[in-house]
Amino acid sequence: MMNPHDPHTVADAELLDPTDPHTDDEAISDARQRRLILITMCVALIAVIASVSGLNVAQQELAADLGATQSQLLWIINGYTLALAALLMPVGAIGDRWGRKPILLVGLALFAATNAASAFVTTPEALITLRIVAGVAAAMIMPVTLSVITTSFPAHERAKAVGTWAGVAGAGGIIGLFISAAIIDNATWPWVFAFPVTIAVIAFAGTIVVVPHSREHVEAGFDIAGSLLSVIAVGGIVLAFHEGPEQGWTHPITIAGFVAGIIGTVAFVLVELHRDHPLLDVRLFANPGLSTGSVNLFVVFAVMFAMFLTLVQFLQAVLGYSALRAASGLLPMAVAMMPLSTMAPTIAHRIGYRRTVATGMLLIAISVVWFTLVADPDSGYLPILPTLLILGVGVGLAMSPSTTAITASLTEDKQGVASALNDTVREMGGAIGIALIGSILNAQYRSNITPVTDTLPPELAEPVKEGIGGALAAARQAGPDSATIIDAARNAFADGLGPAMFVAAALCIAAAAFTTFIGIRNRPAAVTQPTASAP
Repeated sequence: MMNPHDPHTVADAELLDPTDPHTDDEAISDARQRRLILITMCVALIAVIASVSGLNVAQQELAADLGATQSQLLWIINGYTLALAALLMPVGAIGDRWGRKPILLVGLALFAATNAASAFVTTPEALITLRIVAGVAAAMIMPVTLSVITTSFPAHERAKAVGTWAGVAGAGGIIGLFISAAIIDNATWPWVFAFPVTIAVIAFAGTIVVVPHSREHVEAGFDIAGSLLSVIAVGGIVLAFHEGPEQGWTHPITIAGFVAGIIGTVAFVLVELHRDHPLLDVRLFANPGLSTGSVNLFVVFAVMFAMFLTLVQFLQAVLGYSALRAASGLLPMAVAMMPLSTMAPTIAHRIGYRRTVATGMLLIAISVVWFTLVADPDSGYLPILPTLLILGVGVGLAMSPSTTAITASLTEDKQGVASALNDTVREMGGAIGIALIGSILNAQYRSNITPVTDTLPPELAEPVKEGIGGALAAARQAGPDSATIIDAARNAFADGLGPAMFVAAALCIAAAAFTTFIGIRNRPAAVTQPTASAP
């Protein structure tokens, strides 16, 4: 017989038989209200996700207007992500206990206020502070959007709704990049903040009108120790991987981040194992839904975020596209990703979770290897277009069933934590993927460009070595050597793609293998036809 309290069978039921109504207690009966809730939560999510990528296209303008150093620019971008990732799980648990709607409203109001204030700063220090506060606000928004969806939709509609949310989460970065690039091309950098402010205000109004009050009645005390340790663990690891590529992997702040992350992780596991009511019961990772869902989401976002960075660099620096044109070039990926994310839970129900997710991961691997083979300074955009479409299909197939696997693995009173875990895995995957794959690409670039830099004066050689962006900037001052530097930098970048992309492909293949051997089994009979228990 199926035991509804067994996390293995619960996860299998949710994923493979979405008609199972065992967690429909809080579901909204009005279909129109459910649709409006889904739209509102996706709008709120876009504000958070788009804000991650939005400022990337404004770095040159920020440096010029605010006098920001490279280190300060890094913290303007990463301060937001660091605060967001570190606080996701504690804030998700707070939402479950104190009420999801109030936490979401406070988060949206704070998010709108900090982004509005960011448009008027005059120093990089002020902007860094506001971005960190915006990350705190984002941590109040992101997990709650998913937990509101999972508790508002009945079981037979939940997977599709989660798939839509996942598609928006994946495409939100491209949307933010595109809109921010359009603003930068036509206005000044402070206007970049107008988009997240507008979106947050719309989501705030929608939340007031359509989102019901929901909270879990939990008598146990809040896990303060687990919450603090989760902040240290996640924050330390994310900090290390953010700082490593820029400051160096042996820099004190990088080492301190790794040490804090490792110690925090070990302490978190030990503490949670001895808690009657832990923030996150780490024993649940024995559940194939939770473990494979987490691994796949981590790899998907590691590779996807690394590809965002690589593709934007390739389109802008190698092919010479403007920021807006480069962002437009990524839109086919979003176009392929979003419908597949919505359809993937249905596909997983019909052919099995393992086959669906493993196929998605293998398609991602194929796309990055294909990109390596066709990416050439003289090739133009059309040869890489199929790789973008395949990447979008692969991400769509792998992402939403993995999200559903995580949320289905935890009980109704832990949906905030489940949603937060889902988001934490995404953020850590993105941070580590950019750092790991970006570092490999930069190392290959420096190796390939060395024969050229050895012939240049030191004042030119150093920026050329730093990266293709520095090389193109230095070329403007290089006089007769300009054409040589540009050509060499573009070829060095394109030739250096191979090792980085093969590492990305290897991660996807490993995740596909893990899912195939460990993933959720297709056991519909155990769900739909439970046998009577023996007396």
